[in-house]
Amino acid sequence: MKTSLSLIKIAILFVFCSVNAQVFNPVSWSTSVEKTDKGNLILVSTATIEKGWHLYSQNIGDGGPIPTTFYYPESIEKVGETIEGNGVEVQDPIFEMPIKYFGEEANFRQTIKNNIDAKSLKASVEYMVCNDEMCLPPKEVELTYDLTKVKAVKTEVAVSSDTDDKSYLTLFLLSFLAGLAALFTPCVFPMIPMTVSFFTKQSKNKAIGIRNAMIYGISIIGIYVLLGTLVVWVFGPESLNRLSTSVGFNVVFFGILVFFALSFLGAYELVLPSSWGTKLDEKADRGGVIGIFFMALALVVVSFSCTGPIVGGALVEAASHGGIAPIISMLGFSLAIAIPFTLFAVFPGWLNSLPKSGGWLNTVKVVLGFLELALAFKFLSNADLVLQAHWLEREVFIAIWIVIFLLLGVYLLGKIRLPHDYQAVETISVTRLMLAILSFTFVVYMIPGMFGAPVKLIGAFVPPLEYSESPNGVMNNQSSSNISHQDLPEGAHILAPYNILTFNDYEKGLAYAKKVNKPVLLDFTGRACVNCRKMEQNVWTVPAVLDVLQNKVVLVSLYVDDRQKLEIEEISPVTGKPYRNIGQKWSEFQTKRYKTNSQPYYVVVNAEGKDLNKPVGYTPNADEYLSWLQEGVKKARN
Repeated sequence: MKTSLSLIKIAILFVFCSVNAQVFNPVSWSTSVEKTDKGNLILVSTATIEKGWHLYSQNIGDGGPIPTTFYYPESIEKVGETIEGNGVEVQDPIFEMPIKYFGEEANFRQTIKNNIDAKSLKASVEYMVCNDEMCLPPKEVELTYDLTKVKAVKTEVAVSSDTDDKSYLTLFLLSFLAGLAALFTPCVFPMIPMTVSFFTKQSKNKAIGIRNAMIYGISIIGIYVLLGTLVVWVFGPESLNRLSTSVGFNVVFFGILVFFALSFLGAYELVLPSSWGTKLDEKADRGGVIGIFFMALALVVVSFSCTGPIVGGALVEAASHGGIAPIISMLGFSLAIAIPFTLFAVFPGWLNSLPKSGGWLNTVKVVLGFLELALAFKFLSNADLVLQAHWLEREVFIAIWIVIFLLLGVYLLGKIRLPHDYQAVETISVTRLMLAILSFTFVVYMIPGMFGAPVKLIGAFVPPLEYSESPNGVMNNQSSSNISHQDLPEGAHILAPYNILTFNDYEKGLAYAKKVNKPVLLDFTGRACVNCRKMEQNVWTVPAVLDVLQNKVVLVSLYVDDRQKLEIEEISPVTGKPYRNIGQKWSEFQTKRYKTNSQPYYVVVNAEGKDLNKPVGYTPNADEYLSWLQEGVKKARN
């Protein structure tokens, strides 16, 4: 296990590193077809992976490496999503997220309806692989399934990763904490003594009282778990895995959390129809197991105005995890609610130790509202990152969080009152003071993040450093080029923070180079390329190198992992099909022309596209890289 962890750390550290000018092909694919006892077909895709390389899972969130993706013909009727086999999952320190990968072999199984009148079926798979020195750009391979050779199997078994247990345990614990928070809200906390009093009076002896309390607790758990099950049933366990990268769902989640947060802050009350509670109370009066169940259901309904936003937030977060996460989340949440009710019913004497209800319950509710509002912007940021719209860049995101937690601190000190704060805070309790200090400390910690600090404590929430107005800090100005932002030619932009005129299109870059009579620096790069960023941050920032990039060459950066669609459809000369995205076009261009598919990869060419010197890859020595650049510029003048 230790060796595997070391391997993945090294792989990410040296991701996209170029070693030799050659085309790597470390993965070979084979296919087979199985027939289940239900009559369905299973399309089995097996990846054989060379030693030292690893293939990424289908389910990787936004901001990570490119996931494995299967493209099946629209004519087939799929049953569920593609199931993948066991793999290795690590908490990646670079991408700051859990990443699952496969070594040596990976199996993928897609069940389909057996209604195909053909001898074979064609599909394709797009994937990305890494070893301990580099990652290769996404590659698409055609798969052919022979329907004349079908192997019979007994059942349709869904294979899942053993490592899911760890992420589910984390989700369970977080949901349990959310349930404890819901317990200390104005709608739930006062109901503890009322419920205990009911069981004490209705039970003939202590044994019956304990039995009734247990049934009550189990009923609460069952109701919430049923809610989680409904979410999985409606969306499907595999479909939920893709929510974290869906722009639409992330925007919807943002709206839901803001709606719930405003309710906690007192803008309005979330109340289910009163007739529901009345009818449930009537059924609860019947007594017996059925009556106790309806008592539990009445608790869920009556407390909805307080628990609804927390349950909604927990389900939103769980949905982004995928699989059966909503069920696990509701199990943890409901346990935190049910255990105290059950224990106090069994030991009613403990009620004397409970604090009295009061304004502090509304304070808990408001604090949760502020936290839920802050969390909402994480989902809006996910959508913005996927679109690369740059509406919610790092500085804006951090500024929003600073304001939210600053207002939270001011509220805890009693300096502002919200609609449900009926009494002014005359004295500050020690608890409120400590929470205010914590909130203000967090604000002070985040402020340097506006100026380029890494703020690692919230690294998993804020957009990455390069996704900002000033990646090197708002007060850090690099030397400027001769091109102003107002005079940008068509297709160009200024690469921040280096202030380098940059094109992301080969043809437009060459056309501009011919116009200004300069050579072109082709930069084959990737958005998830760590060594590319290291070159930019450590080598390109050297004054002599930066001067060449700003004033003596035209930089053309071609991203081989750019997932955006082409504005105008183009046909790939390699596959004969339209390019799926921009990255595929530049990846094929690099592979076909330079017989290599690793990044970073640099080439100096003239305005006609002719190479001026030998291409180079990752060159961390700034003097060596500068000499190479100057050689290309000199040859362009001759």
